[in-house]
Amino acid sequence: MNPYLEALQPKLSLQDLKKLSAIDNPIVHEFIAKASDLCRPDKLFICSDAPEDIAYVRQQAIATGEERAILSLQGHTVHFDGINDQGRDRAATKYLVPRGITLSKALNQIDRQEGLAEVKGLLRDSMIGRTMIVRFISLGPPDSVFTILGLQCTDSWYVAHCEDLLYRPGYGQFVKAGPKSDFLRVLHSAGRLNEDMVSVDYEKKRIYIDNMDNTIYSVNTQYAGNSVGFKKLAFRLSIRKASSEGWLSEHMLLMGVYGPNKRKTYFAGAFPSACGKTSTAMLPGETILGDDISYIRDIDAVARAVNVECGIFGIIQDVNPKDDQLIYKVLTRPGEIIFSNVLVKDGKPYWLGMGQELPKDGTNFSGAWFEGKKDEAGNEIPPAHKNARYAVSLRALENCDPELDNPAGVELGGIMYGGRDAKAYVPVQQSFDWCHGIIAYGASLETETTFATLGKEGVPEINMMSIQDFISIPLGQNVRNNLEFGKKLKKAPIIFGVNYFLRDLNNGKYLNSPQDKHVWIKWMELRVHKEAEAIKSPTGYLPKYEDLRRLFKQVLDKDYSKEDYTKQFTIRVPENLAKIERVQRFYQENVSDTPLELFGILYLQRERLLKAKANFGDYIPPEKFED
Repeated sequence: MNPYLEALQPKLSLQDLKKLSAIDNPIVHEFIAKASDLCRPDKLFICSDAPEDIAYVRQQAIATGEERAILSLQGHTVHFDGINDQGRDRAATKYLVPRGITLSKALNQIDRQEGLAEVKGLLRDSMIGRTMIVRFISLGPPDSVFTILGLQCTDSWYVAHCEDLLYRPGYGQFVKAGPKSDFLRVLHSAGRLNEDMVSVDYEKKRIYIDNMDNTIYSVNTQYAGNSVGFKKLAFRLSIRKASSEGWLSEHMLLMGVYGPNKRKTYFAGAFPSACGKTSTAMLPGETILGDDISYIRDIDAVARAVNVECGIFGIIQDVNPKDDQLIYKVLTRPGEIIFSNVLVKDGKPYWLGMGQELPKDGTNFSGAWFEGKKDEAGNEIPPAHKNARYAVSLRALENCDPELDNPAGVELGGIMYGGRDAKAYVPVQQSFDWCHGIIAYGASLETETTFATLGKEGVPEINMMSIQDFISIPLGQNVRNNLEFGKKLKKAPIIFGVNYFLRDLNNGKYLNSPQDKHVWIKWMELRVHKEAEAIKSPTGYLPKYEDLRRLFKQVLDKDYSKEDYTKQFTIRVPENLAKIERVQRFYQENVSDTPLELFGILYLQRERLLKAKANFGDYIPPEKFED
C-alpha cells in the first residue's frame, strides 16, 4: 500500500478503501490525502458510480438538509443558496499566477503563492465533523479522444448529487486509465453553514484557479456555478489544455436542426448566460446534445464536437409552457430534478415568468417568505431569484439527440454567436468567411451583464466568444487559436451572428418575439446547404424576405410582414460604427497580444459601412443592398 492510501486508511471503510485502491494512480491518492489532511473530515466516501453509491449520495443530500424533499412530485428536491450566494462571483474568482507572469488585464488574478496561502487557510479544518465525498467524472463521452478525467473532493452532498445529473460517471475510466493518467482536480468546501444549511461566510468566498497544477479551490459557497467544479471552473483549465493541444474548448450549446427530407445539421452556439442559449438548444422539433460547454476537435480536417456534460444546470426564469414546451414538460412531471432558489408553496415550485400567478407567501432562498419581505438593506425580496435554476439529466428530455455519447462526436455544419445587443446587429446574419465570423461575431460579441453574474445588471460589455469570464490564456491567443483552427479545415462550419434582443430605436420595444429564434435557426440550416439565397450587407449576408415569410408560416404558422422584416434587418450604420469603436478600444486597452487580423477585419467592416452610408444614409433597409 502506498503512503497516501495508508494515511487515508483510518478514514475509509473497508469497502471505500477497496474502491480507492482499484485506481492505480498514486497522484489520485496524493491529491485526496492532501485534501483530507488540509480539511480534516471525519471520514471519506468514495463514490464508485455504482447504483447504491448514487442512491446514497441523493439520500445524504436530503438527510443533511442541503436538499429538501418538500416537493410533491416524485424525484423533485429543492436546494437554497441563501440571499448572498446567488451567482458566479467575478470578484472572488481569480487565477493564481506565478510571479513574473501576467495574464490579460481583463482577467482577475493574484500572486500564486499569496493566493494558495489564502485559500488553503480558509479550507483548513473546514470539514471537521463532516464527510469528504470523492467524485470521479468523465468530461466528454468515455473512451473517446475527447475524454478528460476529473476528480472532485467536496463536503457538500448537494454538489455531489448535482454531478450525478450533470456529468458522465468517471470512476471506471480512472480504474482503466492507469498510473500516468492526467486529470483535472477540484477541492471544495461549503464552509460554515447555518441551520438552513447555507454558507454563511460568503464575504470569505474564494474560487481560485491554479493553472500550474490543474486544480480548482472553492470555499464558503454552495451556488453550483461556484462549487460544482466541472461547470465553469474546470472549463477554465480545459481552455488552457485545448490551447496547448490545438483544439477548442468553448462555451457553446450543441443541437441538431432538421432541414428538408428529415436532414439533420449540427450547430454549436455561444451565448452568455441569460441570452437565449438554453432556449435555443431546446427548440421543439429539433434535438439537443448540450446547452453549455463543448469540446471541438479537428478530426481528419472536419470540425467535430461533443457535449462535455450530459445534463443541464439551467436558468428557470421565464420557462413557460408556451415558449419552452419541452423543458416545462420535464419540470412539471415526476423525475429526478434539483430545483434551486425557487419559491415553494404546498409542495409545488414557482419561479418568475412561469406563466401563472405566484403565491403571496411560501419558502424561498430567504427562508419563510411573504410578499413585501425585505432584506437587510431594505430591498424587497422577490418570490424566487432571477437566477433560480434546475439540474436535470439531458436524457430526461424527449428530444435528447441519440449521438449524445458518440465517442467520435458530431460534425458541425454551423456555429452561431449571440449576445444582448439592443441597438446594432440584426437578428441573424451569416459571415463572409470563417475569419470574418470569428472576429465580427465572436471576438466582437457584445452583451449586457445579467443576473447570472453578481454585480450591476444591464451594463454593456464585450464578452469575447462568450468565454471571457472563463478564459485562462491570453485573450489574443484565444482569438488566434480560433482563427487558425478554421483555416486548417477542409470545410469549416459556417459562422452566424444572432441577436434576440434588438430593440426599436424609437420606443425601445423588442423587435423579436422569443419564438422567432426558431425561424432564424431554420434559415441558418438552409444556408449551410446553400438552399436559401442571401443579401450581402456591410456586416454579413442577410436573409431575403420571401424566405423568411415562408419559414415563419412553416415553423410558427405566423404571417410575417414586410414592415417587420424591414425593421429587423435595417442596417443601423451609426450604431454599428459605434460598436466597432467599442470593440477596438477594448482590445487596444486590455489585450496586448491582439492579432493584427482582428483590427484588419474590423477596418474593412468600417469601410463597408461608411461606403453604404455615403450611398444610402444612416439607416439602410435590406432591399437597398439587393442590386
